[in-house]
Order: sequence, then C-alpha cells, then structure tokens
Amino acid sequence: MDSPIKIEVRHWTLIAALLVAFYACYTLIEPYVGSIVLAFIVSLLCAPLHGWIQKKIPNRANTAAALSCTLLTFIIIIPLAFVFAAILNQSLRFFTDSYAWFSSGGAKVILDSPQVTYVIDLVNTLPIDPISAQEIAQNAASTLSKFSGQMLGLSSKFVGDITGVFINFLLMLFVLFFLLRDHEKIIQTLRHVIPLSRSQEDTLLDEVEKVAKSAVLGSFLTALAQGILGGFAMWLAGFPGLFWGTMMAFASFIPVVGTTLIWLPSAIYLFLIGDWQWALFLVIWGAVVVGSVDNLLRPLLMQGNSGMNTLLIFFSLLGGLHAFGLMGLIYGPIVFSVTLVLFHMYEIEFHQFLDKQDNS
Repeated sequence: MDSPIKIEVRHWTLIAALLVAFYACYTLIEPYVGSIVLAFIVSLLCAPLHGWIQKKIPNRANTAAALSCTLLTFIIIIPLAFVFAAILNQSLRFFTDSYAWFSSGGAKVILDSPQVTYVIDLVNTLPIDPISAQEIAQNAASTLSKFSGQMLGLSSKFVGDITGVFINFLLMLFVLFFLLRDHEKIIQTLRHVIPLSRSQEDTLLDEVEKVAKSAVLGSFLTALAQGILGGFAMWLAGFPGLFWGTMMAFASFIPVVGTTLIWLPSAIYLFLIGDWQWALFLVIWGAVVVGSVDNLLRPLLMQGNSGMNTLLIFFSLLGGLHAFGLMGLIYGPIVFSVTLVLFHMYEIEFHQFLDKQDNS
C-alpha cells in the first residue's frame, strides 16, 4: 500500500507560486478569454466534423485541423456577411421611412384616434400637469430624430468595429486550430495535473463538455428559433422581417421580458392605426408561439445534457448575464454545473463521515 504524501513547506511554497503565476497569466490573457472560451465551445460542437476529416486523412493532424478551421470559416463568415448586410440595409431603411411617415403627419392619425384621445382625457383627470396631443407629437418627433441619429451613428460604429470583430474571429480560429490538433494531449495533461481519481476526472470533464454544449444549444438555438418565428410574424404584419427578427433574437437573451419588448409595441402600433386584426395576430403569435419556444425549447435543450433543474438554469443564466455579459450565458451554467459535480464528489468522498453525523 502506498504511503500517504507528506505535504511539506516546499510543497505549499510551490503551490502558492503556481497560484500567483496562474493569476499573472490570467491577467495577460483576460482581454482574450472570450475568444478562447468560444474556440473551446466551437471545438466541442465541430468535433464530429473534425473526426470525420481525421478519418479521411489519418496521421496528418495539422492538415486536418487546418481544413476543419477553413470549412468552419466558409460555413460561418459568408452567410453572416450577407445576413448582416441585409439587416443593416433594412434597419436604415426602416428608420428613414419611419421618420418620413412621422414628419408627413402619420403621428397625427394615431393621436387623433379615439383610443388615444380617451387615454389622454383620462390622464388629464389625474392631479398632474395636463398633456396634449400636440405636445406628445413634438416630444415623439424629437425622440425619433435623436434615435434615428443614434442608429446612424451605431451603424457607422458597427462598420468601424468590423475590423475588431474580424481580428477576434481570427484569434478564435488560431486557438481552435490548436484545440483540434492537440485535443488528446490537452485532455491527457489535464488528467495528469488534476489531483483527482480517474473516475472523478471523467465526471468533471464530461460535465463541463455537456453543459458547454447545452448552454450554446439552449441559449443560441432558442434565440435563433424565436428570431425566425418572430421575424416571420413581423413580416406578415408588414414590418421588415429580417431586422425585427434579429432584434427578437437579441431580445430573447433578456430575462423575464424577452421578445415581448419587440412584438408588444408593434401590436400596440397596429391597434392604434386601426389594424386590430394584425395586432391581435402579433399578440397571440408572440405570447403562444414565440413564448412557448422560450418556455419549452430552452429548458429541454439545457436540461437534457445537465443535471440542473429549471430553477438553477434560470439563475445561472440570469447571474451569468449580470456578471459576464453575453458570454455569461455559457459561463453561468458551467459554474453551476461544476459546483454541483464537486458537491456530489464531496458527498461520495465523505459519505462515511456524513452518515455518521446523520446518525449521531
């Protein structure tokens, strides 16, 4: 039987030095952590494709990894370039047409409607400063003008940021190449340096892989589905479908309210201009069809590969967004799932002590 390892002062010194070195390394790569994590997630998702390529060209790890990255670039970059160009074109045209409609008296049609007149009269009965339709129109025109200017500025900034996005994508591809090429070596190194049993290492690594995949599937595929369904409904109702579908996809990441931020104001607008049928359609479609995607698809995709229940999934997403931004949709579930795995390992490792405490 092997004798237990005796931890000496030099061991603690080495561990402390390693922790300091790890922290120093983290501060160096912290600006690029997002690209590294994204490369890790993409490497998991495209593992079947890379495995197929490796079988076709065995014993050529560099060529296989380079070919996988090249195929991934064509699969992602070319379609996204056309989509983003169409979204930008639709957004600019929409806000230009909206301002022209507003300036030509479109707002007066809405403000003179019986519904708005009734609401204004009702508000004026309250003990606050009275408001008028003309005042609302002036404030709305000023707001729309500022918002249109901001959208133009945002579009210019977006075009200017393309260089930064391109550089980050190249960095992600660079990291992805080594993750695909050296996958087995990286896993073996992690298994060697983690001071856990082989079964515990398998459990921990498998859980991280499962939750990383499920976080992407649960969050981004749900957003894609809601964007497609919501954009289709907005197109039927007479709005630019691609632009508002994209806005719905982004809005789906916002907890609680989600896509309601898009389809509810649109339905109110249609109701005020007299298209109550399309307004009712948007409300029903948004609440039943688009809403059911978030309520059913996200928990199904995320819970199917992880041991977390719906409550933990909700707080992992909410806390991840608050702490890390958009990447928190991946970080949050991983942190929660690893914590649950470690807690399960603790229960197994100390089960005799815990059982003794329960019976004492």
